[in-house]
Amino acid sequence: MKSVSKTTLGAALALGASGAMAQEVGAVLNHVYELQFAMDTFYFLVCGALVMWMAAGFAMLESGLVRSKNTTEILTKNMALYAIACIMYMICGYAIMYDGAFLLSGIAGGEDLAAATLGAFAEQNDFNGDSIYSDASDFFFQVVFVATAMSIISGAVAERMKLWAFLAFAVVMTGFIYPMEGSWTWNGADVFGMYNLGDLGFSDFAGSGIVHMAGASAALAGVLLLGARKGKYGPNGEARAIPGANLPLATLGTFILWMGWFGFNGGSVLKLGDIANANAVAMVFLNTNTAAAGGAVGALLLSKLIFGKADLTMLLNGALAGLVAITAEPSTPTPLLATLFGFAGGILVVLSIIGLDKLKIDDPVGAISVHGTVGFLGLMLVPLTNDGVTFTGQLIGAATIFVWVFGTSLIVWGVLKAVMGLRVSEEEEYAGTDLAECGQEAYPEFVNK
Repeated sequence: MKSVSKTTLGAALALGASGAMAQEVGAVLNHVYELQFAMDTFYFLVCGALVMWMAAGFAMLESGLVRSKNTTEILTKNMALYAIACIMYMICGYAIMYDGAFLLSGIAGGEDLAAATLGAFAEQNDFNGDSIYSDASDFFFQVVFVATAMSIISGAVAERMKLWAFLAFAVVMTGFIYPMEGSWTWNGADVFGMYNLGDLGFSDFAGSGIVHMAGASAALAGVLLLGARKGKYGPNGEARAIPGANLPLATLGTFILWMGWFGFNGGSVLKLGDIANANAVAMVFLNTNTAAAGGAVGALLLSKLIFGKADLTMLLNGALAGLVAITAEPSTPTPLLATLFGFAGGILVVLSIIGLDKLKIDDPVGAISVHGTVGFLGLMLVPLTNDGVTFTGQLIGAATIFVWVFGTSLIVWGVLKAVMGLRVSEEEEYAGTDLAECGQEAYPEFVNK
C-alpha cells in the first residue's frame, strides 16, 4: 500500500471527499492507528519483561553478596516479594496511584480502533501525538517497577531480619506506601492537597527518586530499627568486612540488572511509533549504557586509590550507581555527559558505603548507598540538561518522597517489631537464616559459618 501523508488525508476529509474516497481514507487512518497501538503495546510489554528480569538480577546479586548460610532465605524473599507486589498492586496499589482504576473489575483493552471515527481520537493519538497502548500493558509495566522498589529493601536488611516480618512489610509497601508517592509524582496529584510537584518544576523520568530513593528510604528505616549484624563492627566502632559467598553470582546479577535497565529507562519513553520517539528511545538506551560504564570506572578507580586494590564489590555497585544516576533523566544529556553523570555516581557510592559504615548503618549489599544516596544525586542532575526542571522543585520532590516513605516505613517497621519482632535470635543468626526461616540450606555440602 502506498504511504498517504496525514496532511493529504486531512485535506481530503476537509474537502468533503465522499463515497469510496472517504471510506478509503478512513480505512488507511484506522490501519495507521492500529499499527501504532500494536507497536507501542508490544514495546511496553517487552520493556516490562526486561524490568521483570531485573528481579532475577537482584536475587543473584544479593545472594552472591551474603554468606552462604543466608542464601536460601534471601532467594525466598526475592521470589515472594515479587509475587506479593504483583498481587497488592493489582488489588489496590494501581488504584491508589492512578485515581481509582481498580483492576479486580477487569482491565480495559484500549480503544476499539477498528470502529474508531476520524474525530478527536484520530487528532489526539497519531504518530506525532500521545502514545497508544493497552491498559493491561500499562499495568504490567507499572507493577514491575513496584517490585523493583521492594527488591532494594531485601538486600539492606539481609542476614538478620525475620522472613515473615519482611513479607508483611512488602504488603504495605507495594499496596500503599509506594503507590501514594507515585500518585504525587507520575500521576501529578497534589501532595495531600497542599502543593503540586509538577508545578514546582519536579521531574523524574524513570524513577531515580520515585523508585530507587523510595526503596532505599524504606530500607533505611528498617535497618535503623533492626541494627547491625553480629560481628560487623568492632569494640572501637571499626567496620569489619563480611565477604559474600558467591562473587561470580553477584557479578552475573549485576550484568542482568544492567541489561534490564534498558527496559526500565527505555520503556519510560512510553512510545516508539514515530521518528522523534524512536530516536529518543535509542538515546535513552545509549545514555543508560554509558552511564553504567562511567559508574563502574569511577568506583573502580576510587577503590584503588582508597584500598590499594581493585574491589569487585565496589565495581559492581559503581555500575549500578551509574544506572541509578542517569535514571532521573536519560533522554536529554549527551552521551559524554551521561558518562560523567555515571562516573559521579560511581564515586559517590563508594564514599557513601564507607560513610554509612562509619555511622554503623549495616547494609550488606550497599543498597541504601546505590539507590538512596545516588538516587538523590540523579534527581539533582536533571536541571543541568532539562531547562524545564528547577533545583528547588527537585529538592522539594526528593524531600517529599523521603519524608513520606521513610516516615510511614518507620511506623510500619515499628508496629511489626512490637507485634512479631523484626530480628531472628542470636542463635538463629549464627546458624544462618536458611535453617531458621526456611529449614533448608542452599549449599548443603558446605556451609560457611
